[in-house]
Amino acid sequence: MKIEQIYTGCLAEAAYYIESNGEAAIIDPLREVAPYLIKASQNGAKIKYIFETHFHADFVSGHVDLAEKSGATIVYGPTATTSFEAHIATDGEQFKIGDLTITALHTPGHTLESTTYLLTDAQGRNHCIFTGDTLFIGDVGRPDLAQKGTLTMDDLAGLLYDSLNEKIKPLADEVIVYPGHGAGSACGKNMSKETFDTLGHQKQVNYALKAATKEQFIKEVTDGILPPPQYFAKNAAMNKGGYESIDEVYEKGLNPLSPQAFEDLANQSGALMLDTRDPQVFAQAFVPNAINIGLNGQFAPWVGALVPDLKQNILLITDEGKAEEAITRLARVGYDNTIGYLEGGIQAWKDAGKQIDQVTSISAAEFEQAYQEDQSILALDVRKPGEYESEHLEFTHSRPLDYINDWTHEINDDKDYYIHCAGGYRSMIAASILKARGIDKVIDVAGGYGAIKNTSLKRTDFVCPSKLAKA
Repeated sequence: MKIEQIYTGCLAEAAYYIESNGEAAIIDPLREVAPYLIKASQNGAKIKYIFETHFHADFVSGHVDLAEKSGATIVYGPTATTSFEAHIATDGEQFKIGDLTITALHTPGHTLESTTYLLTDAQGRNHCIFTGDTLFIGDVGRPDLAQKGTLTMDDLAGLLYDSLNEKIKPLADEVIVYPGHGAGSACGKNMSKETFDTLGHQKQVNYALKAATKEQFIKEVTDGILPPPQYFAKNAAMNKGGYESIDEVYEKGLNPLSPQAFEDLANQSGALMLDTRDPQVFAQAFVPNAINIGLNGQFAPWVGALVPDLKQNILLITDEGKAEEAITRLARVGYDNTIGYLEGGIQAWKDAGKQIDQVTSISAAEFEQAYQEDQSILALDVRKPGEYESEHLEFTHSRPLDYINDWTHEINDDKDYYIHCAGGYRSMIAASILKARGIDKVIDVAGGYGAIKNTSLKRTDFVCPSKLAKA
């Protein structure tokens, strides 16, 4: 028996490879399917099933491509309907993979079709459960994504409570919990950095499993849920209805462009120019109007949160050899319309004599000095509201990057704005967006709040964010 968790940190997503006696199954595969096919081939195994725990909202699964390339059967839980060929399991239905048995346990609540898969070993012992977004380590799935008709978030939370108490908690304490996500995913609010645990330990420490009543559970699970990223519903629709082959996405996107061809295509297509380099490297020289979202952070989720149209044409500026990785990670969240990349990167752009732009980036010590010289400076903290509430500088304004479209109108392009986040990744995204919108006087604080904490600038607890004066 082989069980391998394949964890993708930038999405905080876990897929699983299961193998026994020459047969394999994949649970919740990512969009690019070659790694699963290669792994099975190297092990001399045939992929028999592709189990989906639910219609994912935070990424586009690779189930359709993988089924076509491997001949495997796609399996969804009860109530699921798809526009492609799939086996809709009944509650309690069993599937054989070599000497192993997979039992579908219908566990609605996160979504109506959500299903947990129980793996029983060759000796008939319950070994582990693949819980998708029903049960995380330290949390459970948010119950607000599948509201339909008169079905409310509280209704779904109630269903989730029943699923946990009737299907999962009765299992033995030694059963291993393999969830669909870890810390950093927007599919829950309190996930652990650990990516698996025993069910017994989760019964002791997971707040959602300790709730004494359904009413308490509903209150605790629904309290403090932030609105889902705008791309969630669109990804769920793609997972349900099918999508373009990843091979076609690569063919379209791996299109090397000279600086002139890149500029011409940008002007003709209205494409978003997306620069995926390190924030501080980007700051030194970039193509005017390009947006920086670095590959070294949560690249795909931030694209999904900030680019509203999945059909948006995208032109890439990357480090050498990183175009394919960028295209892959865009496709994972449904952005399939990359139409080319700048061959030779920013150096080719400069060598061609093209205009470049810059973002002023200063150290935390320089930021401290600027405040000491002028205590009326405008400083924007673009971290999430919860981060700001936990601790912040007393003179900063909370302007979360997630909601930049809501607060850009407050910005006066005649004033200087100092921008920081936690470590410098999100602040450069914000600075690049503001620059592209004609707000030129933005100053990034390198190292973000982590570096600022080493200065003498006074920090405080939460106060109500104030309006930015445009006068």
